[in-house]
Amino acid sequence: MADIHGSYDDLFAAVPTALAALLDEGDVGGAVAVFVDGEPVVDVWGGFADAGRTVPWERDTIVGVYSVTKTMTALCALVLIDRGELDPDAPVARYWPGFAAVGKEKALVRHLLSHTAGLPDWDGPVEELYDWTTATARLAGQAPRWEPGTAAGYHSLTQGFLVGEVVRRITGRSLGDFFAAEVAGPLGADFHIGLGAEHDRRVALSVPPPGKDEDYVAGAAGRDATPAAATALRVRDGNSIAWRRAQIPAASGFGNARSVALVQSLLACGGTVGGVRVLSPEGCERAREVQFEGEDRVLGMPVRYGLGYGLFGNALGWGGWGGALVWVDPDERMAMAYVTNQMREPAADNRGIELVMAAQDGLKGLRA
Repeated sequence: MADIHGSYDDLFAAVPTALAALLDEGDVGGAVAVFVDGEPVVDVWGGFADAGRTVPWERDTIVGVYSVTKTMTALCALVLIDRGELDPDAPVARYWPGFAAVGKEKALVRHLLSHTAGLPDWDGPVEELYDWTTATARLAGQAPRWEPGTAAGYHSLTQGFLVGEVVRRITGRSLGDFFAAEVAGPLGADFHIGLGAEHDRRVALSVPPPGKDEDYVAGAAGRDATPAAATALRVRDGNSIAWRRAQIPAASGFGNARSVALVQSLLACGGTVGGVRVLSPEGCERAREVQFEGEDRVLGMPVRYGLGYGLFGNALGWGGWGGALVWVDPDERMAMAYVTNQMREPAADNRGIELVMAAQDGLKGLRA
């Protein structure tokens, strides 16, 4: 069995056992954390940080979590809503006047958070993702594919720019800077949107799925997807220095399982973790208000979207390209995060859910 490092409550032994099984099956490296009542009951890691399996995965190894970053961006918006600085029912143009163009005049802030704004496609070159002004200007001038609020289509790369520009207009700070100052900093969470060079040595680069190379592309194509909906984002792009340095708040976050679970424990614990209040209980509940339920036009599957989060029964969270997952269960006051450098094809990837189930087994013993 693969060596697993870290610590865990004996009631949650199924979690490190499940991580070891994934490594035994061939995964390169990964980490899992489970927080209950804002405290870690599992914080484990194992395997290697590099494809050559020469650099051990360490306690402070961080990795790109791709779309799990969306939950961090959503949290920033929820903080501003909580403070009365952002109205989810306001037109986006109240904060971003240039957005009111080519059919987006009635688009609301809540539409940005729930993938219903009609701007799911990134139709520019990957390189433009690295320039905030260029990226947001492109989206401001883009016509929606549907009337905002009438349908949903996963905004895989665009959502972070849309929400992030509203945050920037209100606060005068970039999304990554706001997150660092108002969320990660106070909590002591090692999660970054816009990664500084000083952290490069700790990064575990993404490893393509078996049989694929670094030209492996992210994308989903549902029944209503345009060619542009399947983005040209490749593994080599996600592994680039430019990607790390850029603030792409839908997808370019870097952290470890501990930091993801710590931050998202806010929603499991009424907005306060470790004595640090970031949200009100009402602000946390707002994330679970259903904004859309039905088929996602891009993903081609049924979804339930809250304010910035996917909803799964009473739980909420989201996954990232390649396998990362965050799962928050406010009823159990639990947050679980899984991060990995080993990508798998989405249709064949149940790792995150298997780890959620293992964590839930531990909860049964804890609550007994």
